[in-house]
Amino acid sequence: MRSTDVVIIGAGAAGLMCALTAAARGRQVLLIEHANKAGKKILMSGGGRCNFTNVHTDPDNFFSQNPHFCKSALARYTQWDFIAMVSEHGVPYHEKKLGQLFCDNKSKDILEMLLEECRQAGVDLRLDTSVQQIDRTEAGYVLSTGMGLVAAPSLVVATGGLSIPTLGATGFGYEIARQFGHDVLATRAGLVPFIITDQLKEMCTELSGTSVACQVSCNGQSFRENILFTHRGLSGPAILQISSFWHLGDAVEINLLPDRDALEWLQGQQAARPNSELKTLLGELFTKKMAALLADRWFASKPMKQYTPAGLRDIAEKLGGWQVVPAGTEGYRTAEVTLGGVDTREVSSKTMESLRSPGLYFVGEVLDVSGHLGGFNFQWAWASGYAAAQFV
Repeated sequence: MRSTDVVIIGAGAAGLMCALTAAARGRQVLLIEHANKAGKKILMSGGGRCNFTNVHTDPDNFFSQNPHFCKSALARYTQWDFIAMVSEHGVPYHEKKLGQLFCDNKSKDILEMLLEECRQAGVDLRLDTSVQQIDRTEAGYVLSTGMGLVAAPSLVVATGGLSIPTLGATGFGYEIARQFGHDVLATRAGLVPFIITDQLKEMCTELSGTSVACQVSCNGQSFRENILFTHRGLSGPAILQISSFWHLGDAVEINLLPDRDALEWLQGQQAARPNSELKTLLGELFTKKMAALLADRWFASKPMKQYTPAGLRDIAEKLGGWQVVPAGTEGYRTAEVTLGGVDTREVSSKTMESLRSPGLYFVGEVLDVSGHLGGFNFQWAWASGYAAAQFV
């Protein structure tokens, strides 16, 4: 049997950060990954450019059934700490919008940086290594793995959630949590596109690829970003954001004119350009194809002078408060995060250690902490991994 100080299961963002930080403290770290490559989710994130953090990171950017849990870790390892590491390694990056930081080149730059830190600190990374069984002993934990039996006083679960199973995501972390007496809160896909199956489906298909700036609202939450029409329904940053607050059967309200009062604009256009057709005017705000579809299908386009005050109000209500009831989401297949997970009320917010099984730690997405779109979920991975690494 092999012995080590710390075993970390999962070489994703949180696992890598925990490993390199613990090893830099002088701990002997074995990092186990069942896939053939570390950091697969890092590589595909941000369209291949990795939105690795956000300069505006704040606890308000995260949701959990225990909302105060994330504060301690986020305060002890901030976005500026990670940015300092990125700068130290000479990784070129830029701020895209809303504080989102992306690599100038490829996501591989961030992964290589983390792997290099692991190498320098002496982390033993084993890929293609599965874990079949975990047993608790007086001295800690014994794992039956693809490399044989391994014993350690500290075990870190950094297995991620259920999102994007093609990258190797499984529910293994939840199984470990349950084995050692933890509650796992119901999970569902978050930051995920909507599927539309009603009469709007045809419109979504015809407008597939069209992006438009909107304000999207549901269940008391609002996001101002672009939506994207797809062959399956609706996507884009605003839709991904609101999906985390949506439940089956809920209506989503989309304001297609977030920069103006729709009724005032229509009344002004009617006064100034009475002979212009509605679809011509809408064509100045949207693509011509989208303007024509909206005008013809929703309003029976005609010259502005022919609309009554009530007719203008109807148009304004539709443009400013389009009600959509999605049939569902695309699920874990394309979800960027998993909502729910290990109940954080049973985990120390300071150390990430289980309050039910000493020496067992949980970091990253496996916990019931999820961030908004825009680099916040990576920052949670860095912060929670760093926090656990101080105590393992």
